[in-house]
Amino acid sequence: MKKPVTVTITGAAGNIGYALAFRIASGQMLGYDQPVNLNLLEIPAAANAVQGVVMELADCAFSTLNAVTATHDAQLAFKDCEFAMLVGARPRGPGMERKDLLLENAKIFSAQGKALDVHASREVRVLVVGNPANTNALIAQRNAPSISPAQFTAMTRLDHNRGRAQLREKAQVGLAEVKRMIIWGNHSSTQYPDLHHATVAGKPALTVVGEPWFRDSFIPTVQQRGAAVIKARGSSSAASAASAAIDHMHDWVLGTPPGDWVSMAVPADGSYDIPEGVIYSYPVTCAGGRYRIVPGLSISEFSRERMSATHRELTEERDGVKDLI
Repeated sequence: MKKPVTVTITGAAGNIGYALAFRIASGQMLGYDQPVNLNLLEIPAAANAVQGVVMELADCAFSTLNAVTATHDAQLAFKDCEFAMLVGARPRGPGMERKDLLLENAKIFSAQGKALDVHASREVRVLVVGNPANTNALIAQRNAPSISPAQFTAMTRLDHNRGRAQLREKAQVGLAEVKRMIIWGNHSSTQYPDLHHATVAGKPALTVVGEPWFRDSFIPTVQQRGAAVIKARGSSSAASAASAAIDHMHDWVLGTPPGDWVSMAVPADGSYDIPEGVIYSYPVTCAGGRYRIVPGLSISEFSRERMSATHRELTEERDGVKDLI
């Protein structure tokens, strides 16, 4: 066994946090030889619920779970944190405009960014799951100036996984045969799920499924999948979101499969003509604990229009919370 590492989950008693905690504690995220200390951050009103999570974690008797701390104090929760899973966020309420939601969550993530800046490891890897995830990640990043900006990411892996599943179902192949799909941009309905570079059993995906299905069915299905889940089950994705968060951090730390890439929302660096200043989803490969944006992909006019549209939304979100970044 290695030296234990500290993983912090915010909103730990919520549906996604609950689904995350046990899989992280079991070793699924960082490896079955990597002990973890779990710090569970919750609001005071959820104190009893999070204590129930602590009890269940103990009852699982995971060999990789070294210690558990439940608290409502962000300073304690982020102390020496090496992996931060920022899940907790305010949901959109009745009559709440998107700008209102942005501003309410901006307060949460600016405070958490400041706590990370003071108390977390300088090597902390941050994944923001709470929506609007890309802009929340930007807010946290800007409020943690002593931590490398590259260490703040947002989750589009759920969209990536949804896209691969749709493509597998259409092509009637095993999931391992579906590679190199891309989610560009924002984790929202403006995201662009792209199959121009994807392959199915080694063949170009668009020759297998056809352009009409890609444009008329695949893109809107992936963009609206979250809303479809809410309509079907009466609440938002939880188990699949937690699974995607595990995948995101697992591949960031332990590496992406050879010959494939994944989608991660990371700080824009000018790649693909997306200016710096937003957290934007790109295709990336990971090795040695670092990610690298896949370079040199050809971009069609069809793709460029959609990549630009989702970038415009991200800049509008950023400008809406400019006082907090």
